[in-house]
Amino acid sequence: MAPPGIAGRRIEAFLEMMAAERGAARNTVEAYRRDLDDLATFLAGRGETLEATTPASLEAYLAHLAAAGRAPRTAARRLSAIRQFHRFLYADGMRADDPTLRLDSPRLGRPLPKVLEAGECAALLAAAKARPGPEGIRMVAILELLYAGGLRVSELVGLPANAVPAGTTTLLVHGKGGRERVVPLAASAVAAVAAYGAVRAGFLPKGALRARAERWLFPSRGVDARLTRRRVGQMLKDLALQAGLDPARLSPHVLRHAFATHLVDGGADLRSVQRMLGHADIATTQIYTHVADERLSRLVHAHHPLARRPPGTKAAPGRRGEG
Repeated sequence: MAPPGIAGRRIEAFLEMMAAERGAARNTVEAYRRDLDDLATFLAGRGETLEATTPASLEAYLAHLAAAGRAPRTAARRLSAIRQFHRFLYADGMRADDPTLRLDSPRLGRPLPKVLEAGECAALLAAAKARPGPEGIRMVAILELLYAGGLRVSELVGLPANAVPAGTTTLLVHGKGGRERVVPLAASAVAAVAAYGAVRAGFLPKGALRARAERWLFPSRGVDARLTRRRVGQMLKDLALQAGLDPARLSPHVLRHAFATHLVDGGADLRSVQRMLGHADIATTQIYTHVADERLSRLVHAHHPLARRPPGTKAAPGRRGEG
């Protein structure tokens, strides 16, 4: 809950600006709210207020996060929200200074995203195709769009019913911040969505929810009238078990990572991958070159004879004439 008084009103004004002017998604707005509420609670415990934040109090808050065992990435995300909030206050004349200017961001490692091998993705698809009836047909369509299209799960569940009209080979995706992008679809993805379209009506709810559900490509009988992100994640974990994979390794975002990594492995240029993923900054896309390098390194260490030879031993002499 937002703090009362001036601080609460300023937080609400900031959040309204993020939603209206910057197109921040609802989940992003709520995350900012939680981060700023947490800071306000910490400051209140020190007898201070959010509207009178000082560099020293912000440094104390970051130290508090570290002492509480918060990961550097969590602290960095909260600091980002705090920076944007105070820049907003300064730009709108609600503060005469910005107390975040001299704060150092927490040092972050560079964790590589979880990635499935191409063979594992093929096993998932085979498991989905082995499922009988409409459930299996829908699962194949979902897999094709996540893995062959690189969609975020929020983009997937938000697809309209007419997202892939007959004869099309592309998909218009509405991504983060209201940004649109065009994603080329493989013939298998187009065919999978077409097959699903023939059974889609069976997933429509009856009664009052039906009108709402008809607008979505993936309707459901739940209160949201469409598949939720959580439900798609559960479906993928069930499929992982069926395919003989560890469910902990699979999520919708892992399939998105696999899409990008396998493109880079296949020689796709980063700019093209960036556009297909909808990344605003190519620096975000560059992580996949590191993933490819890491996988190549593991391949060499696992299979090259010199890498596997015990220390101190000599390589077997080659045959005469080899070189």
